[in-house]
Amino acid sequence: MTTPHEELLPATRRALLHRIAVAQTEGRAPSLVAAVVRGGETVWNGARTSVDGHGPDTNVQYRIGSITKTFTAVLVMRLRDEGALNLGDPLEKHLPGTGAGEATIADLLAHTGGLAAESPSPWWERTSGSLRPELADVLGEQPHRHPVGRRFHYSNPGFTLLGALVEQLRGAPWEEVLRREVLEPLGLRRTTWHPEAPHAGGWAVHPWADVMLPEQVEDLGRMGPAGQLWSTAGDLARFAVFLAKGDEWVLSAESVLEMRTPAAPGEAADVAAGAAYGLGMQLQHRDGRFLVGHGGSVPGFLAQLTISVDDDVAAVVLTNCTSGPVVLEVAADLVRIVADAEPRIPEPWRPLTEVDQSVLELVGPWYWGTYSFVLRLTSEGGLTLEPLAATLRGARFRRNDDGTWTGLNGYFAGELLQAVRRPDGTLSHLDLGSFVFTRQPYDEGAPVPGGVDPEGWRGIA
Repeated sequence: MTTPHEELLPATRRALLHRIAVAQTEGRAPSLVAAVVRGGETVWNGARTSVDGHGPDTNVQYRIGSITKTFTAVLVMRLRDEGALNLGDPLEKHLPGTGAGEATIADLLAHTGGLAAESPSPWWERTSGSLRPELADVLGEQPHRHPVGRRFHYSNPGFTLLGALVEQLRGAPWEEVLRREVLEPLGLRRTTWHPEAPHAGGWAVHPWADVMLPEQVEDLGRMGPAGQLWSTAGDLARFAVFLAKGDEWVLSAESVLEMRTPAAPGEAADVAAGAAYGLGMQLQHRDGRFLVGHGGSVPGFLAQLTISVDDDVAAVVLTNCTSGPVVLEVAADLVRIVADAEPRIPEPWRPLTEVDQSVLELVGPWYWGTYSFVLRLTSEGGLTLEPLAATLRGARFRRNDDGTWTGLNGYFAGELLQAVRRPDGTLSHLDLGSFVFTRQPYDEGAPVPGGVDPEGWRGIA
């Protein structure tokens, strides 16, 4: 095992190296670089073969494709947190005249806006952005493929609209806003609009022969917010730390958690595989873990950023081929190798520094009808409602200034928990979104909905 700032064990490091070596060899990638993050630091990096005659490292740029979308989503969430927009606002309110303005900003972030997956021909990833100078060129005459808000349908033009929204509200180009508000505060100095040396060239590897063809590099123009950026394993490792913990200068921990929360399911097969989408982030249950992040592909490059927040492990995988290693699987395996071989050391338990007696009075067993629960006070000062039967719903709660509590997750997210007292000040029951919790099953002294049979509990008649 390891504490967050210790180096990984030799066996773990060799397993990581073996995994990327297999990926590079079997995937026939011209080069591959990877990094693993734990405890807010890069604890391992590795590379295979070479770029410009030398081994790639965490400072060599690769194109990251759709991981760019997560950067765009961060800019939109910043606007939301500043009060410049609401996620429920229709796009038309802030960016009129697009022809797609019925979709809400949340719809666009979650790919539920009903928009086409791609812009009209010719394919935008292999042609100059100068062919699509206006939003109308990106959306085409029929931008929708599905009713707004009805289903998940991944849309690159949707993130072009979000980039245009950022430009409209900030009064500056998307790339300038990104640099000023995200890249510079997070220290991502090697994440850029155009490639800057040292950088990898993109290659197409022949499917039936060990030969390669160079891929062209295009400036995507208006489509840039969907997939333009170049970055490094080092920069994306730092970005992963931000996406797990937030940053007070960029976006709060609460807002990045909102980005990591499912907002739209995938297709039926994806749902069966545990895949969903948040707000600019891809989500997946894999190997018993909840993984968040994003992948990217443009001609000549594949990229993946994957995070297990619970394990405090993130992985970045970058390679310079159009097709080859399944980088989603490689990154997930790097996370699994570290998390399984060197489980996270939990923080030491410490008692609260002070105790509110009125809160302490709430803890212990409670009953909703005949279902039993335990309410606990955590060391952070929150409450958890834990069912004693695995099939029931539990929740975490945050205290409000008026003494009530707001649910943070699951069925009771956003619902209000309040302690109801009798006229003499003694505790009567808990009210949780109209559910009455009592100290005894069907407590006759509490206002149980529907009342309690006056003859009370009995055996078989």
